[in-house]
Amino acid sequence: MTRPMAAAALALSLVTQGAAASEDIADQYPQSELYEKPVEVIPHVFSAIGATAPPTYENSGHNNNLSFVVTGDGVVVINGGASYRLAKALHDEIKTVTDQPVKLVINENGQGHAMLGNSYWAEQGVDILAHVDAIHETQEEGDFILQRMQGYNRDKAEGTTVVPANLSFEDRHVVEMGDVTMEVLHLGPAHGPGDTQVWIPQWEIVIAGDIAFHERMLPIFPATDTDAWIETFEGPFTELGATYVIPGHGHPTNMAQVRRYTTAYLKDLRAKIGAHLDAGGDLADAYYVDQSEWAHLDTFEELATKNAGRVYEEMEWE
Repeated sequence: MTRPMAAAALALSLVTQGAAASEDIADQYPQSELYEKPVEVIPHVFSAIGATAPPTYENSGHNNNLSFVVTGDGVVVINGGASYRLAKALHDEIKTVTDQPVKLVINENGQGHAMLGNSYWAEQGVDILAHVDAIHETQEEGDFILQRMQGYNRDKAEGTTVVPANLSFEDRHVVEMGDVTMEVLHLGPAHGPGDTQVWIPQWEIVIAGDIAFHERMLPIFPATDTDAWIETFEGPFTELGATYVIPGHGHPTNMAQVRRYTTAYLKDLRAKIGAHLDAGGDLADAYYVDQSEWAHLDTFEELATKNAGRVYEEMEWE
């Protein structure tokens, strides 16, 4: 390992060991609407780590990771943020790190905390890139997503409107900026429509989005194909060969840790639901299959039974 990479590994170790996540931890950066001040994960790659709790007024909807890359000729931001004001708060922090302008924002999916801040970035004249399926979700569901955010965020929702990305891609989009080449990828079905990963091969880091979880329980949506998610993760996502992983939620980590809490969890839940189906079990009892192994994860109480029911409905027809 080269000396710069060794130093980066040490820094990453300190970040991940020194700040264990818990949904019970109060706002860690009260002077800002950001839940936590951005940290430099490896040289030139920063992330403002969000709460692992559901979105609330107290965390301003900052319950995902808002990352940015300083390229030498501009800044690339990954995730628009959950509101206009949250996006502005991130921009204020970027300005304390560099005087390079933000030139591109990438939405990692079509969920509110990835794209509602687009309204701020578009006002700054910044291009916004998203997968075609994420743009479709924003167009179809954006008003409902905005109303839900307004419900918990109240006055903090001021200025936020639904603005879909103005640039789109399908499988792969290469960004060459300054000293950095990054690949914006849609590797296959995973957590939700248009899941996007940002891979920077020269630094062996992937800003993974919601294909990868580890500190909070992953949510399974009604349209999620969990079998395909496992295939995408264990195939093209693993084949990237990333050393560093910034997941959609939770602190920066490595592939072994996100594998442990993403595909290992999905396989375990599918095995238990499969056994339940083989025994003639019904949906009502499927909600209560044993998931105690995962009870230490944040959002377990909110998601475990929902996940079991949705996997039952999925596997019932496989």
